[in-house]
Amino acid sequence: MIKYDCILFATDFSESSEKACEHALALASMAGSRLHVLHVITELVDKRRRRLPAEVIEIFTREVETHAVEDMNEFCRRYLSADKAGQVEVSSDVVIGRSEEEILRQAAKVNADLIVLGTNGRTGIEKVLVGSTAERVIRDSKVPVLTVRI
Repeated sequence: MIKYDCILFATDFSESSEKACEHALALASMAGSRLHVLHVITELVDKRRRRLPAEVIEIFTREVETHAVEDMNEFCRRYLSADKAGQVEVSSDVVIGRSEEEILRQAAKVNADLIVLGTNGRTGIEKVLVGSTAERVIRDSKVPVLTVRI
């Protein structure tokens, strides 16, 4: 029988993430698993930041991390509070990097048995130009990936 001891739920705090969170929490509750919530800060990976002085980057990085942690805390309060999570053990992390790489890295770190992602269902030229984090995670993941489309 398949057992999910830990489910990693990656969020960008968007509307699609809210729906995916409901699914991740329901699965964690039914399976009796832990739920690890992850947000990846991608804005700081941009190569253009090399043109800025180190002090500016350091201040900017601290500010972005502070706001992301505040956003994570608010997201968890809103969607994963004790009255909603019940017996599910919830943990969270905010990391900096490329979304797909960090999702896979963190999934391995927390020994996730399943990854849950929201997706906005881009198609056509927008998908070609922007790409899909979910698609890249699905392609490279060693564990099953559940995508929730709004």
